[in-house]
Amino acid sequence: MIRLIGYFFGVGIALALLVAAGIAIYIGDLTKDLPDYEVLAKYEPPVTTRIHAADGELMAEFARERRLYLPIQAVPDRVKAAFLSAEDKNFYTHPGVDVTGLARAVLTNARNVGSGRRPVGASTITQQVAKNFLLSSDQTMQRKIKEMVLAFRIEQAYSKDRILELYLNEIFFGLGSYGIAGAALTYYDKSVNELTLAESAYLAALPKGPSNYHPFRNTDRAIERRDWVIDQMVANGYATSEEGEKAKATGLDVKPRQRGGYLFAGEYFTEEVRRDIISRYGEDALYEGGLSVRTTLDPKLQLYARKALQNGLLRYDTLRGFRGPFKQIDISSGDWGVPLGEVEMLSDVPEWQLAVVLGAEDGMVSIGLRPKREVSGALAETRETGTIAVDDMQWAMRHVVDGKRVKASTPSEVLKPGDVVFVQKKPDTERSWQLRQVPEIEGALVAMDPHTGRVLAMVGGFSYADSQFNRATQAYRQPGSAFKPIVYAAALDNGYTPASVVLDAPISIQVGNSVWEPKNYGGKSAGPSTLRAGIERSRNLMTVRLAKDMGMTLVADYAEHFGLYDKMLPVLAMSLGSGETTVMRMASAYAVMANGGKQIVPSLIDRIQDRYGKTVYKHDRRECDGCVATEWDGQAEPEVINDREQVLDPMTAYQITSMMQGVVQRGTAVTVSELGRPIAGKTGTTNDEKDAWFMGYTPDLVVGVFMGYDTPTPMGRGSTGGGLAAPIFKEFMASALKDMRPVDFQVPEGMKLIPIDRKTGMHAQSGQPGVIMEAFKPGTGPADSYWVIGMEDLEGAGRAKTISPQANRAVNSGAGGLY
Repeated sequence: MIRLIGYFFGVGIALALLVAAGIAIYIGDLTKDLPDYEVLAKYEPPVTTRIHAADGELMAEFARERRLYLPIQAVPDRVKAAFLSAEDKNFYTHPGVDVTGLARAVLTNARNVGSGRRPVGASTITQQVAKNFLLSSDQTMQRKIKEMVLAFRIEQAYSKDRILELYLNEIFFGLGSYGIAGAALTYYDKSVNELTLAESAYLAALPKGPSNYHPFRNTDRAIERRDWVIDQMVANGYATSEEGEKAKATGLDVKPRQRGGYLFAGEYFTEEVRRDIISRYGEDALYEGGLSVRTTLDPKLQLYARKALQNGLLRYDTLRGFRGPFKQIDISSGDWGVPLGEVEMLSDVPEWQLAVVLGAEDGMVSIGLRPKREVSGALAETRETGTIAVDDMQWAMRHVVDGKRVKASTPSEVLKPGDVVFVQKKPDTERSWQLRQVPEIEGALVAMDPHTGRVLAMVGGFSYADSQFNRATQAYRQPGSAFKPIVYAAALDNGYTPASVVLDAPISIQVGNSVWEPKNYGGKSAGPSTLRAGIERSRNLMTVRLAKDMGMTLVADYAEHFGLYDKMLPVLAMSLGSGETTVMRMASAYAVMANGGKQIVPSLIDRIQDRYGKTVYKHDRRECDGCVATEWDGQAEPEVINDREQVLDPMTAYQITSMMQGVVQRGTAVTVSELGRPIAGKTGTTNDEKDAWFMGYTPDLVVGVFMGYDTPTPMGRGSTGGGLAAPIFKEFMASALKDMRPVDFQVPEGMKLIPIDRKTGMHAQSGQPGVIMEAFKPGTGPADSYWVIGMEDLEGAGRAKTISPQANRAVNSGAGGLY
């Protein structure tokens, strides 16, 4: 009997050894091609890129996976405890596989055979790291064995904290968020260290199945799972019973973080930065690289810019009447809120609301306001109504019918039930609203630091939500007379003076087989006039003669050096601004004149750092050796070396600036003079009033404003740069400069201020009528004799000191208007 027992024992041992050997061979074969777990040491997950304003305020985030990588040392103990309790309470003691938990799962699954219940898993956090990083998610025995083997190896190679760090930063939490830091922001708009016990427990409950525990679709299941995690935290000693009960008594209180832009009115700027980063580093760097981008945007100036541009566009648009409702919906069902809630509003114009017309009477219009949405995204059940008095829609009584403006006598002729319109709340009222409409006219505004090229504010249209086309950088338009300062700067840099006299009279120029006859705006001519008078009154005929006299090749060269064009066609029509360019480029060109002649490269980005904080791009490349001194030892104050190219003589820059101050003080932009500050600028109006410009600057701020239809269309007689764009500039500057002391333009050392006669440009006695102080470079001054440039264009007179009767008749004739 004993021998028989020994026999069977031996056979059993042999079989066990054979089975063990077979299992070993099977596992060895299964694991011989396992992924290299050492790649975890170089783990760089896709991380969110964040865009910040100049003051550090968050503007936007870009990511394919909304993740912010968080070192384990920055994760609060309470948050760690929640995940350990939910996923792997023995994490810090097991070798990678929890044998006790595995046995418990096997027994549970055995009891549940045939019950239809889902099998219980027993994966440790280490096993989940192995699966998420190195394996597929196949539900097979082979994958499970590989997972266990890898878990053992990972535990031998990495510390527990490193493994937990990988896990917490990789897992998917739902709502597009990855990693604990991203989840805290997405679900609660908080940093991780601000999470409460209940919030930590809910986030820890999500990795098992984010859609199963959705905060709004599956609220009850989500709370049940969260409460279970809280109970586990209490059982494991991470929280007291009182803390647990208090946490379970709360709701989920999820407050999803908004997507897209976070800084109000910064959408056009943000989109331009996004395109810039993609052009530099590619899409993967933007959406996965975790870059930290510090832009040049000044949030306060950006708000001023948006408001000024919108007000200017609305002023013009409302004078053209009402074009009809934004949309129309069916309100016959009774609950107008549901169809109205489906109409998208302008998210970046929060002052406006969408409303549906419920009825129109003689004295007012009854409206229903678009219902608000709950945190879950569901439409609120509350319905709010209001009224529009006829006085608050007076501008709309002149409405457009079949392309013609028609005067209405009652609101019912303008608005019908079911019409969806924009409205704005009247101040200090409860239910009174004003009618609004999105303007067809568009525009752009750019504000720039002329010394560095930093773009401080940029608005590319009325509403980014309505149109993402950026008129500041993407719209190529004719600058018209706003180009003339480039012509005059080139002249002043090459022998002419502000007192040089040019003939302002009709001119005919042979262009191929045709004749070009430019005209002054208004059709009149002023005869011989100084360069200063020519730019102050924006004389086209003088500009053409001046460009013809010095040659368009020279003008083109200056325009290219100023950054206005990459390659400019050197033809005379270009001297009147017929070549297309952008507001951004115009601002850069004017910055050259504002900063004393230094070339400027505009920039929307100050600095870019990679995910580790290393600076990979910096706009300001000026050097300053003394700035890095560790202590002061009597040395001189460090000086930043400005090595940018000098493209204009500093004295020329002052002369053209002084001349453009005259444009503001007594020329085509006299409305700007009401600011009471030293400002230089130039208006611009193109053929048939299709474009209106104003470019202006103080010693420290350059601003460009443009208005026009996206498809160039006449804006109406009198729609000039001085009438449309200059008031926008004026409103912006009034806000931007209100807390700054006035600063004068500095006269370069060596320049002479000499009194001259305003009309003849010749030396005069100061204090006499018509005498002004003009700036001259060393070695130059008023002409000794009356010399007129362009007299040779009149009956072969050549350059003459006097004007003949025939010339007088020609000077005083002419009609039509251009630019």
